[in-house]
Amino acid sequence: MTCHLPCQKSTCRLYTRSGAHPSAMWKALNLSVAVKDNISSHKYFFLVGFSELGELRPFLFIPFSFMFVVSLFANSLLVYVIVSQRSLHSPMYILIASMACIDLSLPVFFLPHMLLSFLFDWRGISLIGCLIQMYFIHFFGTFQSTLLLWMALDRYFAICTPLYYQEQVTLAKFLKFVIPSSIRNMFVVLLVVILAGKLPFCLRNVINHCFCEHMALVELACGSTTINSLVGLISVFLVPVTDFFLVTASYTVIFSSVLTSGKSNAKAFQTCVTHIVVIIVNLTIVLTAFLSYRIRNGIPSAVRIFFSILYVLFPCCFNPIIYGIRTTEIRQHILKKLKI
Repeated sequence: MTCHLPCQKSTCRLYTRSGAHPSAMWKALNLSVAVKDNISSHKYFFLVGFSELGELRPFLFIPFSFMFVVSLFANSLLVYVIVSQRSLHSPMYILIASMACIDLSLPVFFLPHMLLSFLFDWRGISLIGCLIQMYFIHFFGTFQSTLLLWMALDRYFAICTPLYYQEQVTLAKFLKFVIPSSIRNMFVVLLVVILAGKLPFCLRNVINHCFCEHMALVELACGSTTINSLVGLISVFLVPVTDFFLVTASYTVIFSSVLTSGKSNAKAFQTCVTHIVVIIVNLTIVLTAFLSYRIRNGIPSAVRIFFSILYVLFPCCFNPIIYGIRTTEIRQHILKKLKI
């Protein structure tokens, strides 16, 4: 008798060690295959994040719905102000508007479902829906760090080569930086999602999370997940970590250029420090969330889920404040629009 499937192999080992009769082993194998086929064809998973809170779980609707409204309002206002004011149509402000679009779109793919889960206990999601949600969350999430890289390049051209700035940031030349990093993000996320979708989910269909986070889904698989875990970890270092080092290198050159020129450029320093602080905070949250699934530790599942939500939602709420309100030109137009 030959065992091929992961479920079959584990059943074979169990019954062989126990010395059970071959007929009993065949019945168990047939049952394991039937269960595997049944679960493989199962259309839904169940998102049960924060279940340990019990009756307090519905109250999570209040803070997360507040953050959702803040994110939608702040980013919509920021996009509207930049698009409607011709004086803000320079490359830096266009990049800020692009970041606001990313921050506006990202929560839409998981927060409504999560809020309904808190309020009405709607926890079901199809495997296809789960993979689609996973793709868009991680795809838009990668651009939160990549846009900071593009901003760093813009500041580098503006401060280090001011005479050639307009020439360097023309659409044709800037696309040389935008297109490769966009393809990188799309390919990395697509590979992660495809590998996750190919796994056999024959153990259980309960995801201990509030949205379809990559490793939360992968850990349900009954086959080997080594490749998935490795590719997921590599993707973190290929996108946010790589972007962080490139941003740091860019701002190091900017600092050096400003200091050696002998000119006082407080605005340049303020912009650079702000960008570095933002990407350090984002990177810390991302690494904490990703590594908590890959390193054996005693972190409670609720804390792990909280950090996973935080690394997605935190930038969406605070980027409009950091890049909108703190930017004088944008702030003036926002106050004028709100008539304050």
